[in-house]
Amino acid sequence: MATYHYEAMNSVGQVVKGDVDAGSSEEAVSKVRGMGHFPTKIKERSGRKTASATVAAGPAATTRRRTAGKVSKKLLTQFSRQLSTLQDAGLPLLRSLRILEEQQKPGSLRVAIRLVAEDVEGGATLSEAMAKHPKAFDKLFTNMIAAGEAGGVLDVVLRRLADFMEASQKLKRRIIGAMVYPAVVITAAIGIVMGIMIYIIPKFKDIFDQFGAGELPVATLMLMKTSDWFAEDWGWAYVLAFPLFIFITFRLLRMSDGGRYFVDGLKLKIPVMGKILAKTAVSRFTRTLGTLLTAGVPILEAINITRETSGNEVFARALLRVHDGIREGDDFAAPLRQAKIVEPMVVNMIDVGEETGDLDKMLSKVADTYDEEVQTLVAAMVSLLEPVMVITLGVIVGFIVVAIFMPLPKLISSVK
Repeated sequence: MATYHYEAMNSVGQVVKGDVDAGSSEEAVSKVRGMGHFPTKIKERSGRKTASATVAAGPAATTRRRTAGKVSKKLLTQFSRQLSTLQDAGLPLLRSLRILEEQQKPGSLRVAIRLVAEDVEGGATLSEAMAKHPKAFDKLFTNMIAAGEAGGVLDVVLRRLADFMEASQKLKRRIIGAMVYPAVVITAAIGIVMGIMIYIIPKFKDIFDQFGAGELPVATLMLMKTSDWFAEDWGWAYVLAFPLFIFITFRLLRMSDGGRYFVDGLKLKIPVMGKILAKTAVSRFTRTLGTLLTAGVPILEAINITRETSGNEVFARALLRVHDGIREGDDFAAPLRQAKIVEPMVVNMIDVGEETGDLDKMLSKVADTYDEEVQTLVAAMVSLLEPVMVITLGVIVGFIVVAIFMPLPKLISSVK
């Protein structure tokens, strides 16, 4: 029997510390959970060896045999749905994991399931085993599993996780699918214009020089200079390198907290697209937070997880202020209202949810509402882009045609 020092969060999110006597770290974690606490760190008090575990949803051993690689959201959603069905049918957890391992094709998920099953067989809980593989099972996933285990509703939580991931993927696919058509058209248009500038316009320039067209119109001179820049001054390389330069610059900026905040704030100010990104971020954090609260995760821990998975530093900092406000005794709505990153309707709905005790349901309703608004905005943006692209291409091609034909009357007269 050894003495373990623990750090945990109580039911209201406050940090508590103490000591328990147990035969192993797993037993110590069980005792701490029996007190109604959520353990975050377990450390054996011993002069010869130290067994510590830092957990997101339970202890994860600091010494690991092997860590599973990243798993796609599609496969993880399918795994969650299948495991939920097996648990609902009453199969033992270890047996369910072995069945799913046999069904999986070779890959990261199969390795992850096998390693998790081995840990579960060794006495660890499912959340503790999954926490050892953060690339396969993120903090949101493991905390949801831990809450499901604590409440004895693992099958329900797994089903909610699958629903949550499916909704997130569905929204992401719609946004990406809507942007494919404009991206293809713009890329093709740039390629065609560059081809005209490099191969076609120089031939007309030679014709004008051979026939002595004299002083060319301003529009034609502008076209010729642009063609020279593309063909002779590596203009085409600058055009191709510009998107890569922007991408690398943003990636470098996002390596620091300040740069990440600047880039994410800049994205939110882009016309039309910024509004879509803002509503997507609101939908994401409300759905994540609502799902965690529904699963029984303490609100402060749920806000921390939501902040880390928000995907936008502006919203992450706002959620940090909300977290600090709640810890000091404020409600959820007040610091969120002061942040001014969401519409008043969202704050009012959250306020009503707090008063009625249905904050998780209200957050899910906000997420559903904003999902629909994002889909509407994306459809409107695509509809707006089509005429804008047609007009822009028409202006460019019209300018090229006019600039080429303007010297022709003078050229024909000189030839006669």
